Amino acid sequence: MSTPATGVQEWREIPWPKVERDTYTLQKRIYQASLRGDVNGTHRLQRLLMSSWQAKCLAVRRVTQDNQGKKTAGVDGVKSLTPPQRLHLAHNLTLDARPSPTRRVWIPKPGTDEKRPLGIPTMSDRAQQALVKLALEPEWEAKFEPNSYGFRPGRSCHDAIAAIFNSVCKLPKYVLDADISKCFDRINHEALLQKVNTFPRLERLLRVWLKAGVLDGDTLFPTEEGTPQGGIVSPLLANIALHGLETVVTKGFPLNRKVGDQWERWRPVLIRYADDFVILHRDPEVTRQCREIVQGWLQGMGLELKPSKTRMAHTLEAFEGEPGFDFLGFHIRQYPTGKYRSKHGFKTIITPSQKKVKLHYQRLAEIIEQNQAAKQIDLIFKLNPIIRGWCHYYRTVASKVTFRDMDDRIYQKLWRWATRRHPKKTGKWIARKYWHQGWKFMVASGSPALLRHASVPICRHAKVQEGKSPFDGDWVYWAARQGKQPGIPPRLARLLRQQSGKCAHCGLVFQPGHPIEIHHKDGDHSNNAWGNRQAFHRHCHDRTHGTRLVSATQSIHDSEPRI
Repeated sequence: MSTPATGVQEWREIPWPKVERDTYTLQKRIYQASLRGDVNGTHRLQRLLMSSWQAKCLAVRRVTQDNQGKKTAGVDGVKSLTPPQRLHLAHNLTLDARPSPTRRVWIPKPGTDEKRPLGIPTMSDRAQQALVKLALEPEWEAKFEPNSYGFRPGRSCHDAIAAIFNSVCKLPKYVLDADISKCFDRINHEALLQKVNTFPRLERLLRVWLKAGVLDGDTLFPTEEGTPQGGIVSPLLANIALHGLETVVTKGFPLNRKVGDQWERWRPVLIRYADDFVILHRDPEVTRQCREIVQGWLQGMGLELKPSKTRMAHTLEAFEGEPGFDFLGFHIRQYPTGKYRSKHGFKTIITPSQKKVKLHYQRLAEIIEQNQAAKQIDLIFKLNPIIRGWCHYYRTVASKVTFRDMDDRIYQKLWRWATRRHPKKTGKWIARKYWHQGWKFMVASGSPALLRHASVPICRHAKVQEGKSPFDGDWVYWAARQGKQPGIPPRLARLLRQQSGKCAHCGLVFQPGHPIEIHHKDGDHSNNAWGNRQAFHRHCHDRTHGTRLVSATQSIHDSEPRI
């Protein structure tokens, strides 16, 4: 094994642009082979990729530098690998090692008292899974159904919402809003492996991963079903398990049917994001039949619908409840328009769901109440990231009224916060102390102000083109699309457009899903001058500033999971 100094130098001197290009070339060939149905060619290229040194280095870098959970330990307590340890892991990365059990961590579900189980693999197992994902993902990106949007590169929940809008904007429809009960925990292993249909060595590896067990405290529990949430390859396996659901629903009905004197499209539309999906059709009986078809199909995978989260609705009229439905935090509903408000005139409006609005306000109000004695600038720094992230998620729909209402409610909360601090001062004195420059909540003129929800502009989202994939080689399309994603802040989007979608350090195009960070040329993070900032890959940013050497065997309890 190399000495630490030599290992640091060797890791940094790896030609990363060439490593990414060579790995992507193999992934593109796998995608093309899968697209034309060449099973033997696909498996041969996958074996070649998983045995290559470049792919092993890339897999190690993704789990130790790029991933958000790189500082989360598995059952062995290993985390935050140094460059020499990364190099050692890449040299010893094989697909024959027996995996360790996953570490069970419970995290709260937003808005409920329930907790969601996560299974945290060891760093070595994560690197193996990342290597397998590099080989499996291109194959299945060529197979996945067009209306599957969850856990796929280049696709997001906003694409699913745009697909729903395109389906209902010209005709009101009945909706089956469904959710699969404990999808990740109940997937049948044998049915999943049969659907993956890969070569024997990889099938054996997937089987031992699925059967590795989970360590909850000091107790080891067997895993006879399900895929552990928190694993690198688990979202891909869950998508593979649910692949075919859209086909079985749509193929059960004729494409067109004669209604009156005209032929109209009769096939239902299924739009899925991970384990949440909706089925849209103009006839309620067809929607009910789709529910029976889905229930029968899910039984073959060991799954079932969750009754409490499965309901039928209508986008325009009241049907088993209020018109409209919630999906992925959005409320989709149609409103009658025109002089007589007839069913022939309507408008489709998508807004943030009331449940998510309430949760957002409660979170902001809780922060304000917990910081009664904090400085104003500290309170602003705590609130701004939450407001900015929430607004960027909902800025693609009709959210301006919701944004203004939220600003009004937060103002009332901040006014109570200020008057409580100064019970003997007048309202005019309090206003002059805490609000400046057109009634902005800020310390003084020129200092950072509290971000207003309504100041975030509405920016419509362009749905991803059907049939497009990051592995198709069309980097002109994907580079242009990268700066328009709803989750990217406007300043970062402007940097991406200025840099033509490429990293300013390595010159490679930013791939969908790769973390991007802003680099300050002079090292001063307070200097946000436009010429002082560049968009870097996270690993390029890490390489530029150097890596702090830390022990790889810190205690499991030193940090909370960040998955």
